[in-house]
Formats: sequence, C-alpha cells, structure tokens
Amino acid sequence: MTESILLIAGGLVLLAIGGELLVRGAVGMAARLGISPLLAGLTIVGFGTSTPELATSVQAALEGSPGIAIGNVVGSNIANILFILGLSAVILPLNVNPASFTRDSIALGGSALLCVGAVLLGVLGLATGVVLLACLVGYVWWAYKSESAAPCPEAARHEAEAADRPVPPGTGPAVLAGMIVAGLVAAIFGAGWLVDGAVVLASAAGVSESVIGLTVVAVGTSLPELIACIVAVLRKHEDVALGNIVGSNIYNILGILGITSIIKPIEVPAEIAGFDIWVMLGVTALLIVQLRSGWRLSRLEGALLVALYVGYTVLLAMR
Repeated sequence: MTESILLIAGGLVLLAIGGELLVRGAVGMAARLGISPLLAGLTIVGFGTSTPELATSVQAALEGSPGIAIGNVVGSNIANILFILGLSAVILPLNVNPASFTRDSIALGGSALLCVGAVLLGVLGLATGVVLLACLVGYVWWAYKSESAAPCPEAARHEAEAADRPVPPGTGPAVLAGMIVAGLVAAIFGAGWLVDGAVVLASAAGVSESVIGLTVVAVGTSLPELIACIVAVLRKHEDVALGNIVGSNIYNILGILGITSIIKPIEVPAEIAGFDIWVMLGVTALLIVQLRSGWRLSRLEGALLVALYVGYTVLLAMR
C-alpha cells in the first residue's frame, strides 16, 4: 500500500513538472516561429495542460488497464465540473459571457454526447479515435476563425493563457526544444508510475481499477486545472476559471480519448458504460443549464455542485 501511494505521488509530481515544461517550451518555440498568441493559446496551451491526462490514459491503455484509461477521462470531466468549478464558484460567483459560451456550450454538450456514443460501442478503436480527433480539429478551427475575425473576450482569454507561461526573452531554440523533450520524458515516466501505483492500490484496497481511475487518478491529473482555477478566481478572473474547465473537458474527450483510441483500442468496462458515463453526461447538461439560466454560477449553485461530487464519490466507494 505504501509503495503504491509513493508511486502515485511521484507520478503526479512528474506529470505536473512535465506538463509545465512542455507548455512553456512549446509556447516559447511558437513565439520564436511567429505563431500568434491566439493560436498558441487554443492549441499548445490546450493540449499541453492536458498532458497529464493524455500520458496517463495512453500508458494505462498500453498496460491493459482500460478502467484507468477511460475512467481517467470520464472521472476528470466529472471532477472538473462538480468539484473544481463548484469550488471556484463558492469562492467567487462566476459570470458568463453569453457570446462566447454559446459556441463553447455547443462544443461541450456535443463532445459529451459523442463520448456517450463511443462508450456504448463497447470498444473504442481506430475509427472512433479518428472521429473524435477530427471533431477536435474542427472545434479548434471554428474557435480560431470566429475569435480572429473580430476582437472578443474569448480571444483575449486564449492570448492571456499563452502569455501566462512566459520564458526568458533570450531563451534560444535549443533550450526550448530541450524543455519540450524533458517535459515529454517526465510526463511519460510520471504516467507510468501513476498507472503502476493505481493498479497496485486498486488490488490492495479491494476495488476495481475503474473506481481508482474515476477517483484517485482523475482528481490527480486534474490538479493543474484546480490550481489554475483557484488562482484565477482569487485574481477575480472568473472567465479564465470557466474557460479552463470547459476547454479541458472538450480536450479530454475529443483529444485524449481520441488519441488513446488510435494508439490502442480500449474495451469499455461495463460499470463505466452502465453508470459513470451517464453521470458525466448529466453533470455536463446541468452545468450548461445552470450557466445559460441567468449567465451566472452563484455560490449556492457552486455548493450544490460540490455536494453532488461528494455524493458521487461516496457511491463509488460503496461499489
């Protein structure tokens, strides 16, 4: 048990360090190559901050642990909405920009429905992965075209996401490339430790790998989003907090699940298909309804989300 906890803790630390190195190196390289901050924020930062989930799900799939691979994505999306966004709203009520959220609510709801459809197939394979990844490319293109056509709050937010991860001005391409490589290596090793520790912990605790994937692994790989959202609301940047969660959930399904399915087909555990995927769809729908009714997430609504997450984890513990 102690060994598994140390592996999980060490894996999470390496994933966090690796993800940050990768994002900073890639953003710095993009600036040197003349890539716009808007495009960098939409793509590099979006993918980079999802590195922990991606590395973990791919590693779990390759090691034959589908409960962790899929549970990581489904559990992360549930935790992002109920726990992280709920806690953020308790700290500071979140106001929503109707113009920007209209597009992202369609992408968020659509990706959740796609995920349900993919899970109900029973096996996520190459064709499913290609469809999911193609939808992500389409979303990024749609967002980039709409935000670059005219000044808008979402464009400013994506540019700020890239600007929030600066590197010293004199950093050369060789150092930036080294940061990218080091970040990838740290993420790969960290994912390996996390998955190995999660498998051992599931066996020692007498629970399924799916439960560990939906809880310990999912929350652990979502720690960067938790920190980013808390910092954002403390700075009274509620649009950044909301954008982090919505963007992360879209990337988790279309990008992480898509890439993982292309690399290695995943057999969906029956317990996730029968219950947890519907919880994810339900909380996604709840969030969209909450935000579109008054364009605000109040402290009371945030507390309700956190309470629902506590109830969900209790149900998982009772399996």
